[in-house]
Amino acid sequence: MSTALATTNSRIVAAWRARTPRSAELAHEAAGLFPSGITHDARLQDPYGPYIAHAEGAHKWDVDGNRYVDFYGGHGALILGHAHPEVTAAIAEAAAEGTQFGASHPREVAWAAQIRRMVPSCERLRFTSSGTEATLMAVRLARAMTGRHKLLRFVGHFHGWHDHMTTGYASHFDGTPTAGVLPGVAEGIVLAPPGDLAAAERVLATGEVAAVILEPTGASFGQVPLRPEFLRDLRAATEKHGTLLIMDEVVTGFRISPGGAQGAFGIRPDLSTFAKIVAGGMPGAAVGGRRDILDLLDFAAAPAAGREKIGHQGTYNANPVAAAAGIACLRIVETGEATARADATAAALRAALNEVLAEEGLRWAVYGTSSGFHVFVNPKNRGDVVPGRFDALDCAMDELKNPPPRLVSRLRLALLLHGMDVNGRLSGFTSAAHGPADIADAAAALRASVRMLREEGEA
Repeated sequence: MSTALATTNSRIVAAWRARTPRSAELAHEAAGLFPSGITHDARLQDPYGPYIAHAEGAHKWDVDGNRYVDFYGGHGALILGHAHPEVTAAIAEAAAEGTQFGASHPREVAWAAQIRRMVPSCERLRFTSSGTEATLMAVRLARAMTGRHKLLRFVGHFHGWHDHMTTGYASHFDGTPTAGVLPGVAEGIVLAPPGDLAAAERVLATGEVAAVILEPTGASFGQVPLRPEFLRDLRAATEKHGTLLIMDEVVTGFRISPGGAQGAFGIRPDLSTFAKIVAGGMPGAAVGGRRDILDLLDFAAAPAAGREKIGHQGTYNANPVAAAAGIACLRIVETGEATARADATAAALRAALNEVLAEEGLRWAVYGTSSGFHVFVNPKNRGDVVPGRFDALDCAMDELKNPPPRLVSRLRLALLLHGMDVNGRLSGFTSAAHGPADIADAAAALRASVRMLREEGEA
C-alpha cells in the first residue's frame, strides 16, 4: 500500500487524496509504525482508508470532517449504532468506578445471567476478551470432553486467528499449515466443503472428530450462504456420531435474533461462542454451553468427574466496563425491536441498491439475510445475474468470495468519496440507528460510484 501523493490516472484515487489530506498524513505516519500501516487485516485500503474522529448513530466523521453512512458497523458489533446513549452512559458509570479490579464483581454475574436468559443453551459461561479466545476455549473444551483430537471446519468459515483456524479460511485449502503454524496443529483440522452434509458425515463417521464448528448463516455472515436445512441435518449427524457442535455466534449472536442464530433456527448447540454485540461493541467475548462441558473449567466439578481441570486465565476476562456495555446493549436487544428494525432496513437497502444496479444496466447484485448485505460484482460475467433476483446458493464460493481486487478497492474508495462506508468485502451491516435517509444516501452513493468506475473502464 502506498500513501505517497504520486501522480495517478485514476480520478477516484485523486479525488480521495484531495478530500482526505489529514487521513493521508496519518496513513503515512502509520506506515512507519504498523505492518502495512494498519492494525487489522480487514482495514487495508489502497491508497489508504479514512481515519475516523467520532461517530454517532448511523454515521461517522473522519479527521478531515467528511461524514459517512456507516455500514461497516464496527465489524458487526454495533447493532444499536454508534454511541448509543444508554450504552455510553453505562460505560461512563462503570469506568468511573474502576476499569480493572483483579477480582469478581456484580456486573459479571448480571452479564452472564442476561446472556443465559436470551440463549438457553448457555447453561454455564466463561468470559474471554475476544472472539478468537472464545473459539480457542471452545475447541479445547471439546477435545477434553470427547477425548478426540480432530476438529471439522468448513472451508471459508472464519473463527478467529489462532492456530486451529488459519488453514482453509482464505488460503491453504489443501489443509497444509499457514506460516508459523505447527504441522501437527494443521493435521488435527479436517476441512469440508461448505454446506456439504455428505462430506461432513464421511468425516464424522471416522469417530475421530471432537467437534464441528461453523458460522451458522454461512461464511462471512452469509456471503457464502448455507441452506436452512443444513444446520438441522448437521445437528442430527453430530449427535449420531458423538461429536460436539460448536456454533460460532461471534457475528450472528443477538443479530439474527435476540437468541442468536440458534434461536432463530431452533438449533441447540453443545457450545457457542460470542463477541461483538455480546459486549455492546466493547472488547469482550464469551463461550457458553452444556454444564457438563463447562465444568471442565471448574476446580471441584472436573476432578469429581475424574477429569483434569482446564486452566483458564485472562486479565480482562469479564472486564467491568465491557460487562456494563454488554448488559446495557443486551437488555435493549432482548425486546427484539432493534433486530427487527435493522433487518427491515437491510431489506429495504438491498432493494434500493439492486434498483440502482438494474437502472445502470449492471449484471451485479446485492444480496444477504437479516441485517447484512453483500455486493456481488459477477467476476465470471454470468449472463443470468439479475439484480433483485440473485440466488447466491447457485454460485460457488470462489465466485462469491474472490471478486477482482482492483475493482473491489476502487468501488469501496468511490463509495467512501460519496459518503458510504462498507467493509473490504463490499459487505456491510445495518443497525437500529439506520433509517430511510441513510438508504437514500447509500443508493445515491452507489449510483455515483458506478458511474465513476465506468469512466475509468472498471465497470
